[in-house]
Amino acid sequence: MTERPKSSRDTAGAKEPIVFVIDDDASMRRALTNLFQSVGLGVEVFGSAPEMLQSKLPDVASCLVLDIRLPGLSRLDFQTELAKANIHIPIIFMTGHGDIPMTVRAMKGGAVDFLTKPFRDQDMLDAVVMAIERDRKRREIEKVVADLQALFATLTSREREVLALVATGLMNKQVAAELGLAEITVKIHRGHIMRKMVRGRWAI
Repeated sequence: MTERPKSSRDTAGAKEPIVFVIDDDASMRRALTNLFQSVGLGVEVFGSAPEMLQSKLPDVASCLVLDIRLPGLSRLDFQTELAKANIHIPIIFMTGHGDIPMTVRAMKGGAVDFLTKPFRDQDMLDAVVMAIERDRKRREIEKVVADLQALFATLTSREREVLALVATGLMNKQVAAELGLAEITVKIHRGHIMRKMVRGRWAI
């Protein structure tokens, strides 16, 4: 059963950053919960990877702290399952049996940091802050892209053609020649594009 953090905050509806922790050691889960809550971070702890994969995670900046030796599921298998579940949050690995090859594999797999138990609290907090900031930036970029894609979808096929040519630096007269249109028609299309795209602070 998933342990709930001591905080009264309901992480399912939280807007503040959250640290997810996966470790089969109950004492480690409690220690990490206390550490993260001491600096005002939301925490959600799990005893195994399947518990997390079966949970509904809040859509907020977050990171994952987990023991690299997951019971019943290899690190690579778990990363594959995370990708299938469309979970792309930064990962901080912990281990009591760290070695250089394992560290290299973890970092190549996208890990933000790799901490060997016992680790200093400050080292863990530094890694978490960096991971959350990375996830925050990723989410901001994805939102901008999604907004632009939504605006682009409102354009007609002809407007998209005009936009594509204008984006290459062509003038109205040149765009008109490329598409076999009158220059005034291109100007009209550009006006339509601007009105639609300006809603996303994006104009040509």
